[in-house]
Amino acid sequence: MNLLGIVIIAAGVLLFALISNRLRETIVSPPMVFAGFGLLIGGSGFHLVEWDIGHGFIHGLAEVTLILVLFSDAARIDLRQVRNDHNLPVRLLLIALPLIVLAGTVLGYLLPMGLALWQAALLAAILAPTDAALGQSVVSSTRVPARIRQALNIESGLNDGIALPLVLFFACLASAAHGPSDGQNWLLFGVQQIGLGPVAGIVIGFAGAHLIDLAAKNDWLTESFEGPAILAMALLAFAGAEIIGGNGFIAAFVSGAVFGNLVRSRCGFIFEFVESEGQLLTLATFLIFGALLLPAAVGRFDGPTLLYAVLSLTLVRLLPVAISLIGAKVKAPTVVFLGWFGPRGLASILFALLILEKMSVPGAETIMAVTVLTVALSIVMHGVTAAPAARWYGARMTVAGGVAEELRSVSEMPTRDGSVERQSS
Repeated sequence: MNLLGIVIIAAGVLLFALISNRLRETIVSPPMVFAGFGLLIGGSGFHLVEWDIGHGFIHGLAEVTLILVLFSDAARIDLRQVRNDHNLPVRLLLIALPLIVLAGTVLGYLLPMGLALWQAALLAAILAPTDAALGQSVVSSTRVPARIRQALNIESGLNDGIALPLVLFFACLASAAHGPSDGQNWLLFGVQQIGLGPVAGIVIGFAGAHLIDLAAKNDWLTESFEGPAILAMALLAFAGAEIIGGNGFIAAFVSGAVFGNLVRSRCGFIFEFVESEGQLLTLATFLIFGALLLPAAVGRFDGPTLLYAVLSLTLVRLLPVAISLIGAKVKAPTVVFLGWFGPRGLASILFALLILEKMSVPGAETIMAVTVLTVALSIVMHGVTAAPAARWYGARMTVAGGVAEELRSVSEMPTRDGSVERQSS
């Protein structure tokens, strides 16, 4: 990238930052802005910035982004509180998520896209995680009852880490099926990756929490170095797992979960630092998505690809969510609301980019094309509907009155942008 490209991108970030607060309650979301900005300045637009999708910088950026997102998403969710008063996200994660993967697998296998069973399963697992940032006004608006917005917030925070082992496992099975002679090696590799990753994550998360508490208790740790300490911990978990043969991304997620639920000092700056750095990396990923991934995949879009993308965002999620909420005593609008707001975004992009580039998976081009189209549709559809749907649903819950199950009081947890709640205008 030349100096002109750096100037253009920096100016774009600055301009967006200046008006970011005015856009919060509109139909324009940050992922939409940066994906569109990338498309505009990339090769399919004015060709102002030169990028190479195979460049090491792109993959390095994707790796660091995924490490921070997995760690911080897991660290900000208090599992004790989830167990005590958040039964809805538990249903979404333990019942709906496996059903979503199953439904996506069947759909991908039956549609004429040329995908074998394990390739279809890999595609379904890549597209299973949700990204609440694509509909941020839903999870941060006080118009939406706390129990519902926190259900989406917690689901988004944990389902990427839960889906990751499935992504790795199905990628290994797809690769093994492609080369039967090496099938056993691929399966052993998958088991090793999934088995040893959590070991490194537990060790680093446990040690990090106690060291942070010790340093905070003795006033050794300055506030300005809290953030770098967490960044170092996430990278240590990743590198430690890779050294012993485990998966570093699983280790980052497990490490974040262990750290976030053991640390007692709860230094606010720690999470503010990670979220601010993570926000910048996230926006950079959507910029690259618009500039590189979307134009590269356009040539592979066809009828079956579009049909899969549309159904993935609708029935493939809506039906499993409805099944998972049977007996939860929530109203029909809540089922539809929770089912619709399962946007696909950052995790799906990074999973596809890293897994398909690192592993020899047959049908990788088709899987990438479907993922890109699904995410592109989600960026637009969920971004446009987030604020109006939050207002509509909030009004419905106001009419329902205080007896509604949705209005039951629950604990608040930070969203990915670092806020706990935001008053809607």
